[in-house]
Amino acid sequence: MVSIAVGAKPIPVTDVWQALTHHNATEHVVVRQLRLPRTLLGLLAGVALGVAGAAMQALTRNPLADPGLLGINSGAAAAIATATALLGIGGGTGQVWFALIGAATVTIGVYAVGGGRAATPARLALAGAALNAALYSYVSALMLLDSAGLERLRFWTVGSLASADTGTALRVTPFIAVGLLVALATARPLNALALGDDAAHALGARPAVTRAAAIIAITLLCGAATAACGPIVFVGLLVPHLVRALTGPDLRWMMPYCALLAPVLLLGSDVLGRVLGRPGELQVGLITAIVGGPLFLSLVTRRRTARS
Repeated sequence: MVSIAVGAKPIPVTDVWQALTHHNATEHVVVRQLRLPRTLLGLLAGVALGVAGAAMQALTRNPLADPGLLGINSGAAAAIATATALLGIGGGTGQVWFALIGAATVTIGVYAVGGGRAATPARLALAGAALNAALYSYVSALMLLDSAGLERLRFWTVGSLASADTGTALRVTPFIAVGLLVALATARPLNALALGDDAAHALGARPAVTRAAAIIAITLLCGAATAACGPIVFVGLLVPHLVRALTGPDLRWMMPYCALLAPVLLLGSDVLGRVLGRPGELQVGLITAIVGGPLFLSLVTRRRTARS
């Protein structure tokens, strides 16, 4: 409700309500055609990033794992940049499929380079950082080739909900819905997998199938969210930590709570960017990075202190 009521253009709450219930000139356009679609997209992207972050941390057994930090969002972004710059695909369902292919490729690549079944948190983090840097350089090179044609892509790579429309939300909804269902189905076996493969087998879980299903869920969630609003970082990292402090490590509780809290963080950051940037706006990817950076450093410092 705050995301619909508050924006770069100050509109009284009574006028917002009138715009939602009746058709009236400027307020109708701003509220129903701009704020409402971006709020819906923020809800969808928040759910996707929050649940994907929880699944990624459980899969890698690394509490600092994040789809953005491990390069998965960058893989989706690189695929979309390739489709836009080299193939002339600027939007629609085709862009979503390219994002999914890019996310899947990087997910498998990070897991393989990190050691596969013998992967350690440190190796996965290093592999993700290396691929993330390479993909970021690749996207930057593509944008330099044709700055005029890729002006929209330049703003998209920061992470934004500003270009949201109803069509975009409808295109990514099926992918996010399937990814969410698959992720929730892996919650119990991922809990068992945290005890090790042998213990997981003893508890009736199948580690290989569980890992494959988790990778599919992460790919669908991250690919769809990135295709819709660009690579937004730190949401998938911070929300699972906040939820874990409330629910404990059981993913059967963590994932639903992540699906509730992550949209709050994402839409809250979006509203803050619109208010601080008046009469324009600061993109949500900048706000989440500003907020997430210090918190990420705090998490790393706390882990080092605990180990020492």
